[in-house]
Amino acid sequence: MAAQCVTKVELTVSCDNLLDRDIGSKSDPLCVLLMNSSDTQWFEVARTEKVQNCLHPKFAKKFVIDYYFEIVQKLKFGIYDIDNKTIDLSDDDFLGELECTLGQVVSSKKLTRPLVLKNKSPAGKGTITISAEEINDNRVVNFEVQARKLDNKDFFGKSDPYLEFYKATGTAWQLAHRTEVVKNNLNPTWRPFRIPLQSLCGGDMDKPIKVNRDPCCFVFSQVEFECINSKKKQKKKGYKNSGVVVVKLCQEYSFLDYIMGGCQINFTVAVDFTGSNGDPRSPQSLHYISPQGVNEYLSAIWSVGNVIQDYDSDKMFPAFGFGAQIPPTWQVSHEFPLNFNPSNPFCAGVLKGVVEAYRVCLPQVKLYGPTNFSPIINHVACFAQQALQQTSASQYFVLLIITDGVITDMDDTRNAIVKASRLPMSIIIIGVGGADFTAMEFLDGDDGRLRSQTGEAAMRDIVQFVPFRQFQNAPSQALAQSVLAELPQQVSSFFSLFKLKPPQEPNPS
Repeated sequence: MAAQCVTKVELTVSCDNLLDRDIGSKSDPLCVLLMNSSDTQWFEVARTEKVQNCLHPKFAKKFVIDYYFEIVQKLKFGIYDIDNKTIDLSDDDFLGELECTLGQVVSSKKLTRPLVLKNKSPAGKGTITISAEEINDNRVVNFEVQARKLDNKDFFGKSDPYLEFYKATGTAWQLAHRTEVVKNNLNPTWRPFRIPLQSLCGGDMDKPIKVNRDPCCFVFSQVEFECINSKKKQKKKGYKNSGVVVVKLCQEYSFLDYIMGGCQINFTVAVDFTGSNGDPRSPQSLHYISPQGVNEYLSAIWSVGNVIQDYDSDKMFPAFGFGAQIPPTWQVSHEFPLNFNPSNPFCAGVLKGVVEAYRVCLPQVKLYGPTNFSPIINHVACFAQQALQQTSASQYFVLLIITDGVITDMDDTRNAIVKASRLPMSIIIIGVGGADFTAMEFLDGDDGRLRSQTGEAAMRDIVQFVPFRQFQNAPSQALAQSVLAELPQQVSSFFSLFKLKPPQEPNPS
């Protein structure tokens, strides 16, 4: 499955306190960026210019790379002292390097880390700072527009107004958007609408746009425009206008704007411990951990969690199980913490904390049933509901459910998902084993809007389902790529729908 580029990101690099490898002068540093596409193979992306005699360089040349939310993009920034004109860096003095992920950079917006040598020892007091900025993006502008005291063009009744937005293309104007018609109204309010920034102004904020006939500058706050009828103005003395158009809201934020502005992605894992998985001690069980230390549950946690963890600052992740009898009373539970600590279900890190909690929990519970999803969905929804009380886009919740079987509380699950569709929350379901997952695909909603038991429609599609078996022979990153591809749009569209801004402006300038 081909990955979908979310946007392009521009990286700016600077360093401080570099090692001085020159005699009689200072180092002449250059930065080279490498990326890792296959866990072992690094390839060079680009290099900055060389800065002469400087231990605190600010490189003018930027690195522009495609950003994929659903992939772990490993980066390596290498700093070299350039003393010759050859392209080969092996004959230049190495001043230090930093390995990180692009997710870590964009979630920090500005990342400062110490440089290390090849043996991982500190490169003196040297540090590197990488700043990220989104460019050439796929952002969408949200509008709320109304008008007042428009001219009446109808003999019977009142005018039926609508708006047309035009993009400047050289010497011509290209239609970008047309609103709906508001019937019989001289003071209309149009429904909120969205226009891709590329369609409206080619991403250039200073480029003029035209609404109907009259050019206006692109704005980001409430503003009023007079509607001028040029023919009427020529004929009528004292003519003022033919009404006023009020742009109440003209705002756009992309997924990266929210992330760079301080929005946290809160990741919760829920693991199916129902009896249909089979006895964990048997090699035929889906919970059987092989001599290599893996099973499908662990592979799913590793794959998705490896991407998500870069977007949570404290790296503490709640992890739950459902469908098992748990000690000491051996009652069936559908939302028990893997660490058996209800007051603190958080695990430190995905690859260590969550995985270790799963390993320790597995032999202590009795696999049972039934397969109920609604309790854990409602559990996470409670926290998402609390986050919605805040006045900014500070938190978004992602629930990963890994399961082997058919849902037994389908009506309650449908109700829970419809309720959650109105919250800052998305649900990823990964089906392990060879069961019939038709019901899961129904919950996905890609073929139509999911409805609750009472017929209430989901506000938006928040469920992404994939069967693990489709990725058994695929590269390790393919599963995360598939299930996370829709998440950036789900995040930005939710906050846009509720008119929530990032906690801090991502680009104050």
